[in-house]
Amino acid sequence: MADEKKVFKVTIDNITVEVDPGTTILNAARKIGGEVAPPAMCYYTKLKGSGGKCRTCLVEVSQGSTADPRPMPKLVASCRTTVMDGMVVKNITSEKVIDARKGVVEFLLINHPLDCPICDQAGECDLQNLSYDHGASGTRYAFPRRTFEKHDLGPYIQLHMTRCIMCFRCVYTADQVTNQRVHGILDRGEHVEIATYIQQSLDNDFIGNVIDVCPVGALTDKTFRFKNRVWFLKSVDAHRDCPKCAGKVRLWYRGDEVFRVTARKDEFGEVEDWICNECRFEKKRSADWVIEGPTHVDRHSVISANHYVGVHKPQETLPEIMGRNPRLLMDIHSVSEVNKPDVDLSLLPGPAHSDDFKDK
Repeated sequence: MADEKKVFKVTIDNITVEVDPGTTILNAARKIGGEVAPPAMCYYTKLKGSGGKCRTCLVEVSQGSTADPRPMPKLVASCRTTVMDGMVVKNITSEKVIDARKGVVEFLLINHPLDCPICDQAGECDLQNLSYDHGASGTRYAFPRRTFEKHDLGPYIQLHMTRCIMCFRCVYTADQVTNQRVHGILDRGEHVEIATYIQQSLDNDFIGNVIDVCPVGALTDKTFRFKNRVWFLKSVDAHRDCPKCAGKVRLWYRGDEVFRVTARKDEFGEVEDWICNECRFEKKRSADWVIEGPTHVDRHSVISANHYVGVHKPQETLPEIMGRNPRLLMDIHSVSEVNKPDVDLSLLPGPAHSDDFKDK
């Protein structure tokens, strides 16, 4: 008889879930979903070694396990701490976590410029969402913010080091997804930056994925730069037969024009399938793709403005109560002495004029 699969029971914000041994607290919380899942600015499921740098996912462990019920003395990073059987975790139910997360957000914003009105990441920026949910209304920092010289990364990617929060996702992506990494972390302390050191271009076939993994506007798409706002665009899922990648992407339309192409992301903002530069930068015609349908957009996102997918229209209750359609009581066209009933305004070749009602 095969041995039964061992699972751990962990309680997060009074909700118990069963997970496999070795699962981190963050992934256990994501299994529950909603506000129970802590925010993460540096952790990325598909990137080995990521996590443990931004400290936004701090949680309180009030009970270590069933065998050792003692609480952990300090807040721990949920992306690097594995669960134990019987562990009890507090996230949004802990005042310590809320206060600590507020402090972490303040540190992340110390050197971050307030250029959201001109940043291409606005509307889909994880730092914007984090500061809105957990940040303070003002800043106590009165010193000059750090600045960097402009660094050319090639024809497709624009680097804004002043916006970088040093999550290192782009470095892990270039190291693990591409065949060759030419950029990395230079200097130390407050002078640390992401650069290529010898002004090399990022021209690998999959290097465009660093744009998708960046949680802020530090790495943006030059082909989309300053062209439009994401809340003015409509996104659809599409695919094509690509010899280099899965070819599953998200097209962003305004009218009939494709403004940009990105990888598909899950509910936690992580890329589902890496895409190549050809799909991302060169295939911007509808004829290049097989359109699958509109993208499901979270209703809490600003991108959902005028983007109604799967929304059910409320049922009219007045006809059932009154026994007749109330719209018939307001049919002005049939009772007005100004617009003659025999003149159909919708059939006029242009705007209605007084000449249209002569001899009527």
